[in-house]
Amino acid sequence: MRKDVRILLVGEPKVGKTSLIMSLVSEEFPDEVPLRAEEITIPADVTPERVPTHIVDYSEAEQSDEQLYQEISKANVICIVYSVNNKKSIEKVTSHWIPLINDRTDKDSRVPLILVGNKSDLVEHSSMETILPIMNQFQDIETCVECSAKNLKNISELFYYAQKAVLHPTGPLYCPEEKELKSSCIKALTRIFKVSDLDNDGILNDNELNFFQRTCFNTPLAPQALEDVKNVVRRNMNDGVKDNGLTLKGFLFLHTLFIQRGRHETTWTVLRRFGYDDDLELTQEYLFPIIKIPPDCTTELNHNAYLFLQSVFDKHDKDRDCALSPEEVKDLFKVFPYMPWGPDVNNTVCTNDQGWITYQGYLSQWTLTTYLDVQRSLEYLGYLGYSIIYEQESQAAAITVTRNKRIDLQKKQTQRSVFRCNVLGARGSGKSGFLQAFLGRNLQRQRRIREDHKSFYAISTTYVYGQEKYLKTLNCQYFDFLSEAELACDVVCLVYDVNNPRSFEYCAKVYKQYFIDSKTPCVVIAAKSDLHEVRQHYSLSPHEFCRKHKLHPPQPFTCNTTEALNKDIYTRLTTMAMYPHMAQADLKNSTFWLRASVGATVIAVLGFAMYRALLKQR
Repeated sequence: MRKDVRILLVGEPKVGKTSLIMSLVSEEFPDEVPLRAEEITIPADVTPERVPTHIVDYSEAEQSDEQLYQEISKANVICIVYSVNNKKSIEKVTSHWIPLINDRTDKDSRVPLILVGNKSDLVEHSSMETILPIMNQFQDIETCVECSAKNLKNISELFYYAQKAVLHPTGPLYCPEEKELKSSCIKALTRIFKVSDLDNDGILNDNELNFFQRTCFNTPLAPQALEDVKNVVRRNMNDGVKDNGLTLKGFLFLHTLFIQRGRHETTWTVLRRFGYDDDLELTQEYLFPIIKIPPDCTTELNHNAYLFLQSVFDKHDKDRDCALSPEEVKDLFKVFPYMPWGPDVNNTVCTNDQGWITYQGYLSQWTLTTYLDVQRSLEYLGYLGYSIIYEQESQAAAITVTRNKRIDLQKKQTQRSVFRCNVLGARGSGKSGFLQAFLGRNLQRQRRIREDHKSFYAISTTYVYGQEKYLKTLNCQYFDFLSEAELACDVVCLVYDVNNPRSFEYCAKVYKQYFIDSKTPCVVIAAKSDLHEVRQHYSLSPHEFCRKHKLHPPQPFTCNTTEALNKDIYTRLTTMAMYPHMAQADLKNSTFWLRASVGATVIAVLGFAMYRALLKQR
């Protein structure tokens, strides 16, 4: 909402513009009226909307046309004052003042107008019969008020309506000619309805309506008040109430009714609570709250964020199969202005046999987004209404900023849950196969992936000492020079093809150039180990190279199998990322690997089984 309101009074001489301002300030009719009142500021604490209000007078005798044009350009709302007993002043409203104001304001951002009929104490009749056709002709006119500066009739109301026209404008919400909500308003209210429909059944039940009421207006509705609201909808439409809950049509009808009855501040309160600005766009402050991320720190979702995302998943997993079908994904993202996930996401995270994103894959994608681009994650959480549903100041409350990695190395421990593994190797060495195998896909299944649907990332969970951690693997492209991004990681995989005699040379070159003096742990992967191993065209064999540089022996790997893929290597990589200080010491001990990975498979199976059990309970 605006931080202040600027009201300009214009009109013909002698219609009482200055008297209206002076009567408001002194609460009595002035004996002597100057040609023009000085600009006055009403403090926020004495205005109904708690917003400072500046009231500006115009005098043709004291001000030039240029000064008038400047004031018009600065005004948030303009009151065109006429005298109810002077027909000429009424005619000038349409023949002079409205055209003048329209010429001096941008067509796409016209200021709202208030018609003010002053000196109502001098006549017994109303000017409304003359004014109504004018109001119907010009859409920018918000309302008309008849008042009297002499007996103080409707003076406070006049300035309240002017303030209200700025803070709660009708224009963006409602089309008076069609007598219906504008499409942009319907779009915003539909998103609000879907966010508030916590069980996604297309109906706001009493609990959801009460939560909505408390969220927007800080007070619940009494049971009888709830019934009264639903009865109003029932009397006006057949499909506004279903199973004793409010449908989307009923919800939109109520807001139409509020606006038609002059209570559009109710609709604006709802819109602003859900992050919308005066143009019915979600504000930058709402979507992108400030979050400070120091150097060498990463961003992760916290426990409450995962609980919220789980509830969103449950809400849209209609068939309770622990996976989101394409239709369910589309339904989930209906509250977004665009589809945020492309087909590459299905090849970045775990999917079921039908290629649908599983519960684990869904959380993994959110984890990846938060790690790579926290601003985008904040934006997405904003569309889903995280801060509203969880009653937080902003969705920044969903983010944990980890401590500096150097402190982790010094203390030899970390609280991080997400680790980055960069996979390096020559072209055709098997990097993509290594990433996809992490998601449980063998070579046969990988061959079905379309080229334009491939992903450079793969992320899933591993278990180290019984703790669930996320390992994010990145397929770094083959270049002679590595960028800072490709060097910034927690563990490195150097992949070579055992069947290609020139494959290992790239790994050796990269290691010696970038990682030989680095504290980043490195693992050599002997990919395509199902094929015949040939001698590498390098001065040292891969085993001799690893021995010389105190690396683990090359780890054989293949995804060309019909059996379940062995994921121990990914647990090892996560362990090395968690304990880099031990990479060259304890990690040589095979019993350490055993301790690190013991129970990983059991825990993974138990976790999935527990999730299914929770679904059944619900």
